[in-house]
Amino acid sequence: MAKQVFRDGTEVVGFYARTVRNGPFVFVSGTTSLDSKGRVQGRDAIEQTMVSMRKIDAALKSAGARLKDLVRLTIFVTDIRDMGAVSRALDRALKSSVVSATLVAVSALAVPGLLVEIEATAMVAR
Repeated sequence: MAKQVFRDGTEVVGFYARTVRNGPFVFVSGTTSLDSKGRVQGRDAIEQTMVSMRKIDAALKSAGARLKDLVRLTIFVTDIRDMGAVSRALDRALKSSVVSATLVAVSALAVPGLLVEIEATAMVAR
């Protein structure tokens, strides 16, 4: 299977797409709670995580995958004290799925008010 690119209109530069599928792998770029007008959705890390996961779910579906196909998450937070809240939100979003994950605290994200950004990798049957 050749590499497939799935754009969702939120890309701000031409060199990347929200979602890329190459063979059985689906890669979803760093996803935040920004809406289509660039406004932050969610007052806290839990809400922002849930919004981000809904967007990741939609991105996966565009490439023929589902949340249960996730194998890896990288989560960026602006405050390490949000780790517990983000973990609870991910547990709720992923239901009984288990993934490999890394959580990293960063000094800032692209837009003021963003607390969480998540990138995802899924693997689907060919």
